[in-house]
Amino acid sequence: MAPASADWFDYLIIGAGTAGAVLAARLSADPTVKVGLVEAGGAARNPMIHEPGKWPLLQGSEVDWAYRTVPQAHTANRIHDWPRGKVLGGSTAINAMAHVRGAPADFDNWQCPGWSHADLLPYFERSENGPLHLIRPLDASPVTRAYLAAGTECGFAPIADHNAPGMAGPTLNTLTIKDGKRQTIADAYLPLTEGRVNFMLLANTRVLSLIVAGSRCIGALVDGPTGPREIRAEAGVILAAGAIGSPTLLLRSGIGPSDELISIGIPPRHDLPGVGRNLHDHLLSGGNVYEAKRPVPPSKYQNSEALMYLPRPGSHSPVPELVLACVTAPVVTECFTAPPIGSAYTLMFGFTHPRSRGSLRLASADPNAAPLLDPNYLADPYDRAVYLDALAMAQEIGSAKAMDEWRAREILPGPAHADRARFLEQAAFTHHHPVGTCRMGRGADAVVDLDLKLRGLDGLYVCDASILPSITTGPVNAAIIAIAERASDLLLGRPTSPPPGCDHEACRPVADPRPCRLCRVAGKPSRDRAVDQYRQRAAQLQDHLRPLGRARHGPSGAWHHLQHCAAAIHQGSRPLCQPRRQ
Repeated sequence: MAPASADWFDYLIIGAGTAGAVLAARLSADPTVKVGLVEAGGAARNPMIHEPGKWPLLQGSEVDWAYRTVPQAHTANRIHDWPRGKVLGGSTAINAMAHVRGAPADFDNWQCPGWSHADLLPYFERSENGPLHLIRPLDASPVTRAYLAAGTECGFAPIADHNAPGMAGPTLNTLTIKDGKRQTIADAYLPLTEGRVNFMLLANTRVLSLIVAGSRCIGALVDGPTGPREIRAEAGVILAAGAIGSPTLLLRSGIGPSDELISIGIPPRHDLPGVGRNLHDHLLSGGNVYEAKRPVPPSKYQNSEALMYLPRPGSHSPVPELVLACVTAPVVTECFTAPPIGSAYTLMFGFTHPRSRGSLRLASADPNAAPLLDPNYLADPYDRAVYLDALAMAQEIGSAKAMDEWRAREILPGPAHADRARFLEQAAFTHHHPVGTCRMGRGADAVVDLDLKLRGLDGLYVCDASILPSITTGPVNAAIIAIAERASDLLLGRPTSPPPGCDHEACRPVADPRPCRLCRVAGKPSRDRAVDQYRQRAAQLQDHLRPLGRARHGPSGAWHHLQHCAAAIHQGSRPLCQPRRQ
């Protein structure tokens, strides 16, 4: 086939972060599909990216979009920094590397058929048993070990892994680290694209707007090293720019609430009221800080080696509502003075399922203006109440006997901050997990449908943290990887959710992009007979799929694969799934 052109593709993916890198690798595995991946940033050349313990120093650097919220009324009118990765790998190049799937109920509560925990579990496993390299810091710091013991002392049974059934309890983090270095999503997935002539990466290229013709998105206007130009997408444009980037680009392209767009001078192209709404984020706190009896050894990994998800006292929720993290350094906001490094440690605390909802809006029609980010932190009374419970839990664990060998005294909040509600307003900061601004669902406020297609506009999809109807328990990165894995199967027409009990191979998810098991031909038939057998097999598969409503709407489903192999044999070529003869 002809190589991919820089001017048109079948699929144009915008954003080489968590979802974009996965989609690029999986979609381009089909050699008949031309895939372009556009990224505003460049290669991960900053050496601090690769050193796990240096991740806090990347905030505000050249690989950070450096977003900021508007002043937050319930956090002492403070403005919060919202770092997002501007580099290949996106925010996986600057995050704390924790890999937490979330609680099964998180996904089931979305009530989005096809996106339940059972539906996504094979895709979690496909990523974790494939490109991702996950470790647990078995040589964690002694302070972390004492903190885990304190959790057990306070009545919480240790668990093997956050990602095992039942995620509540003390345990070490699972981290995306390989050979002592951070593994970004680009490190994990983009090597799969090497040598594929149907794939092209366009780095250091910013998307200015989407191109809409009638009721279809046909491409994007980009500005890269060679200047502005249009890129066309035959099958579709996939927004994977994240919970800030994707809605911002939609709004700049005239897709969103019409009255809001008109008010800032942007002509509406498609009225979609939900764009930019439903913004929410996890909050942590800096924090429950303790002076240490002796020097605190630094973490070998990423400073926070163990998250602890715990139930709220008296709650019967199926998901943990509190989260704690032990950090081998003092962590405070700008409202407090930090003690010297090595002299203190911190129990950060937060809550897992905020009810407060905010919004993302454009400040003006200027494409260079940063969006107005208003997470509306702590606006809901539930959030303020559960936040106080999280602080109390941190103090209970921090004062446990297991911490006696390290704890000299509590610095924060301490006796100087008796007004705990006021302390929380000053101590709150982001856990770096904004979601929800292009919500998936069926209601009028949904932005994408259950196939991740933008409602009311053909040729445009969204796949990233913005589609989450509600946030998961813990960091959202693992969930976005699984969502992108499933989305790639949807776009390529592969079966994703077999009917219960159906083991027909037409209904099994195709893990390998070249599913040889579909193409078995007995003996060594003649060319014509082989073609007939391939086509008969394709017809059998399609007969099974048709009554289930599973159309062959993508170029890499089982049906299309068999037809492709039949055509290859008929033309005297080697089927893609057959090994080369040595």
